[in-house]
Amino acid sequence: MRRETLLAVREHAQRDYPREACGLVVIVKGRERYVPCRNVAAGTEHFVMPAEDYAAAEDLGEVIALVHTHPDAPATPSEADRVSCEGSGLPWHILSWPADDLQSIEPVGYQAPLVGREFAHGVLDCYALIRDWYRRERGIELLDFERRDNWWNRGDDLYMQHYAEAGFVVVSQDHPEQGGDVILMQLRSKVPNHAAIYLGDGLMLHHQHGRLSSRDVYGGYWQEITRCVLRLKCDVALE
Repeated sequence: MRRETLLAVREHAQRDYPREACGLVVIVKGRERYVPCRNVAAGTEHFVMPAEDYAAAEDLGEVIALVHTHPDAPATPSEADRVSCEGSGLPWHILSWPADDLQSIEPVGYQAPLVGREFAHGVLDCYALIRDWYRRERGIELLDFERRDNWWNRGDDLYMQHYAEAGFVVVSQDHPEQGGDVILMQLRSKVPNHAAIYLGDGLMLHHQHGRLSSRDVYGGYWQEITRCVLRLKCDVALE
């Protein structure tokens, strides 16, 4: 980034502190310009840039990089930063604030591991893990869907609303039977808000909020909070 661009980023970081600031670097009429965007995330642990802010920046010129801050934390990119950078196809600049340290990353083909990944809602969460498992293990690209922070406490029943669109059907109300079955669970919520992939032999792969993704034995508490088991329509058709 040019010196003037970095100065604008620093000013934005100071204005939004202690929340994460986010914005875009855009080439406007041959000049580099920083376009501050809104962070509409519910908490302070991450940022969510509205699609309309990105579109408005694109109307100004060519977007060449994304910028966000790490308040009171090192500029070292998180696992979610690396995954999101890959998805954006853009270089990312991360500014720690108020330490004022800058680090940059670019898309290099990074993929978060299926086991041991950090949790970041909307980027690395239980549904993201299911999508990644199906992509890597089955070569199937599942539909993604927008999910607001704390959607399960807002009355949104996202899993039940969208499982059919993603290509699944309900095959059981209480227990998975074959590898690849998706287990929907109700974890301290009014709606099913947690999901796992059944791996077979009594094991499941899942990613719980605030924890690393893991393989765990399915049964006991997990079976008690199971609300239904889903299977891809194509797998059901082959049975």
